[in-house]
Amino acid sequence: MPHYLSSQMTLTQKLEILTAAAKYDVACTSSGTSRDGNGRGIGNATLSGICHSFSSDGRCISLLKILFTNECIFDCRYCQNRRSNDVPRASFTPDEICELTIQFYRRNYIEGLFLSSGILHSPSYTMELICQTIYKLRKEFHFQGYIHVKMIPGADPQLIWKTGLLADRMSVNLELPTAEGLRTLAPNKSRKQILTPMRMVQNARKENQNDLTLYRHAPKFAPAGQSTQMIIGATPETDFQILSVAESLYKKFDLKRVFYSAFVRVNEDALLPVLPGGPPLLREHRLYQADFLMRYYGFGADELLSESRPNFNPLLDPKCDWAVRHLEQFPVEINRADYHTLLRVPGIGVKSARRIIGARKSASLSFQDLKKIGVALKRALYFITCNGRMMYKTKLDENYIVRNITDAKTHKDSLTFSKDGTIYRQLSLFDEAQSA
Repeated sequence: MPHYLSSQMTLTQKLEILTAAAKYDVACTSSGTSRDGNGRGIGNATLSGICHSFSSDGRCISLLKILFTNECIFDCRYCQNRRSNDVPRASFTPDEICELTIQFYRRNYIEGLFLSSGILHSPSYTMELICQTIYKLRKEFHFQGYIHVKMIPGADPQLIWKTGLLADRMSVNLELPTAEGLRTLAPNKSRKQILTPMRMVQNARKENQNDLTLYRHAPKFAPAGQSTQMIIGATPETDFQILSVAESLYKKFDLKRVFYSAFVRVNEDALLPVLPGGPPLLREHRLYQADFLMRYYGFGADELLSESRPNFNPLLDPKCDWAVRHLEQFPVEINRADYHTLLRVPGIGVKSARRIIGARKSASLSFQDLKKIGVALKRALYFITCNGRMMYKTKLDENYIVRNITDAKTHKDSLTFSKDGTIYRQLSLFDEAQSA
């Protein structure tokens, strides 16, 4: 199939190609910023969040997620848009992206823009086109909504700086967890090339904070911070290696989010793995749960996993997996444990831990009280006592606990833990974060 020239294509044809080409770029994140309108433009990004995801009540909160171009000078083996693939090619112009964004916004289809790109001619050439696009959208079309822009590694730092003053969030894909993986599957890219713009954004944000302290009306640089993405399953890294890389990125580059994208084999290539179960979606989900534990619950990667046990049990959520590996720390007495100890109990989240601390000031708590507070007793019952007693006679034994939590023989979607017939719902792939 010959490559299609952009000039021969309609805007609708380009949109079809370049939205499909962007689907493997993960952007499911809250904006984390507040960009109030000035009353003269259109669009507004509020602190409540603009997401490319589904909210807890099922609403889809949408960004227009497109590539500027799927032309690319690189030949990454895992990428559908790699140079050697014979696929339809297209490129937008800055005006076309502005028109699409405004028209979609006015029809209430979107609340913001997520713009990424292949590499057209060179990194700086592509970054300049992206910068021109965002400038036009902000200054000429007066769009004040949320904009997330992917940086192009190797581009002129000045272009990245200019773009950062216009976008809400910036990101550059780490692509693969290790430098060795990059050398194997993305030989045109290097870890240094990717980390350089990350460091630049980190430093620019720090300088910008100082400017804002001195000058109240100074423009904000990427106020929603930066993020990155790793492909999971294309190379043989363990969960422990992946989480260790993520933890390092959070600490060294002040990232807001690390995203994990299950490997999808879109190309036939001898160096790409053939995964028997298809894309490792459950593994991706467990890594997101573990990432949440590191960011909000105070866990370290070396606590959740180790060299001797480098992968999660996919049948358990990561906190439960950690707990059964560290039974020496349990059971925890609900009426005496401090806040941080409570957070480490499976089934107790941030909200329920705070409620426990508040409620026990006036009364000694029972298991019935914990149920009303919102504790997920189906998991917590193995790891807690109330007034020195466990909910049922259970053993603090790893095999026993794992077997009971994962054995669903008695009911398709539930488990029986006791002789009284009490039924607890089986763990869902989409467990709520607060019940971690």
